[in-house]
Amino acid sequence: MKFAVGVSLLLSLADTSNAFGSLKVPQFDRTSISLNAKKVSFREESRKALVEGINQVANAVKVTLGPKGRNVVLERNYGTPEIVNDGVTIAREVSLEDPEENVGACLIQEVAAKSDSKAGDGTTTSTIMTQAIVNNGMRAVTSGINPVALNRGIRKAANIVAKEIERIATPVSGIEDLKNVATIASGSMEMGRIIAQAADKVGDTGSTVVEESQTLIDEIEFTEGLTIDRGFISPYMVKDQERQVAELVNPRILVTDSKIDNVNEIVPLLEMLVKSKEPLLIVAEDVTGEALSALVVNKMRGVLDVVAIKAPGFGNRRREYTQDIAIATGASFVAEELGITLDSVTGDMLGTADRIVVAKEMTTIVTDGKQEDAIEARIAQLRKEAEAADTDYDKEKCQERIAALGGGIARIKVGAATETELKDKKLRYEDALNSVDSARELGIVPGGGACLAFLQTTMEKDILDAMDDEDEKQGALILIKAMAAPAMQVAENAGVEGAVVLSKIQALCEEKGFGHGWDAATMEYCDLMQRGVIDPAKVTINAIENSASVAGLVLTTECLVTEIPVEMSEADKQRLFDEQQMGVGMGPGIGGM
Repeated sequence: MKFAVGVSLLLSLADTSNAFGSLKVPQFDRTSISLNAKKVSFREESRKALVEGINQVANAVKVTLGPKGRNVVLERNYGTPEIVNDGVTIAREVSLEDPEENVGACLIQEVAAKSDSKAGDGTTTSTIMTQAIVNNGMRAVTSGINPVALNRGIRKAANIVAKEIERIATPVSGIEDLKNVATIASGSMEMGRIIAQAADKVGDTGSTVVEESQTLIDEIEFTEGLTIDRGFISPYMVKDQERQVAELVNPRILVTDSKIDNVNEIVPLLEMLVKSKEPLLIVAEDVTGEALSALVVNKMRGVLDVVAIKAPGFGNRRREYTQDIAIATGASFVAEELGITLDSVTGDMLGTADRIVVAKEMTTIVTDGKQEDAIEARIAQLRKEAEAADTDYDKEKCQERIAALGGGIARIKVGAATETELKDKKLRYEDALNSVDSARELGIVPGGGACLAFLQTTMEKDILDAMDDEDEKQGALILIKAMAAPAMQVAENAGVEGAVVLSKIQALCEEKGFGHGWDAATMEYCDLMQRGVIDPAKVTINAIENSASVAGLVLTTECLVTEIPVEMSEADKQRLFDEQQMGVGMGPGIGGM
């Protein structure tokens, strides 16, 4: 019965389609409605491909570790090749032909990038640790140990080691420690000296910037006080014609986000300052028209010593910068939305400073120290904003504002004979500066892998006792074994057998205590803390945590899904490029016609 109804329904549909002869059923081909095909690998095959990719990246990166580490040459599609010694830069450049192996390469790039973003250094150590954990872990998984429990054991052990490193770290005691940290990170005594000099001058709240120099030597410049990249609005405000600057001593400061064009709005304020004979700096969105004319005439006649500058930045950032200036000088922020107008400004709303120097394109405010508490509170707020920033640009801007408020900026101008050398030196400086910041934060530990080599023997019993079952203990043992990898790699890069050096470091620590190890630069066993061979504790902790995180996840992989690469001829590539260009050229509005 059901079959008969179905036949009659089909016949009626056929008659209907004949009645509407013009109606056409759309034809679909497979390529128009399906996504690209994927390759799916399982179990041992998937893990093997990941490990192969991880090993290729790690082998390229680990040759750079230690004072006798080598360089890696990176080809560039445009311009000269780069010769670098920086782990994360090398890792980012590796892209493998096999898509499955490339997934492994991307995972270890994530380890290096995390270490770089959190501590700014230690990327090579993280990469070596990840490789050691993954390779040892794969043998354990193949032998039948539960990978989930193995992962738990690795993570638990990493947390215990990280806490112990934080406990035994020595706080930075002075400029000499910072110099040693910078020297080890950069691999150069001269770079270490320059960075230590910069750190000593600008203090904890200041900032150090790396720039390119036109000379062959490295130089350092210091800018003290709150620096604004805006100069005088009118050249008639210049006092020192030879230097082309206007210098104000013990001035009063008006800070507003308004545009000043009506002189009547500021006449009461100017009359008050004429009586007190105090100089005045005006920071406003702009000063134009009769207001500017009045200021210039009074300045040239010697009635009032006044200089006006435009507020730095644009949009919302301009308001933030202007508020920074108001806080640093103790001025009230004059804004109509706060209910304060220019004609209502009184003397106690004006800020103060020790000295202000206004040049054509730069203004330096040397504060008088009366607003230290307010400045510290603002810096604390900016640090929280920097941590929560969504982009590197926003974070960088917050750090610039902290440095400006905190007391100064040191500019390291890097000089080199060639572009290749210049890029390499800039990367080394940046690594060393990040290491110095990390050392200040959590202290220092012996370098050269000696800290992890020491903890490998002393912490083994405590770590294993903290595990819940036998599989977790196997995971902990994998991490403990991997802790020897950095020290062994430093030795091998110096041309010495790694296992021999490791056993001697551990014997020396047992005999003479924590802090002893092997100095690869002089090929001597000594007290590394006294010799100045030190690492920031934060860098070592990040290397342990990041490598354990990614390596543990790789071990629990049971399936891998990747794109199947499509081989395209030159003609296909050209056609695809032309289609994309046509799509761009037609613009977004065509579809709505």
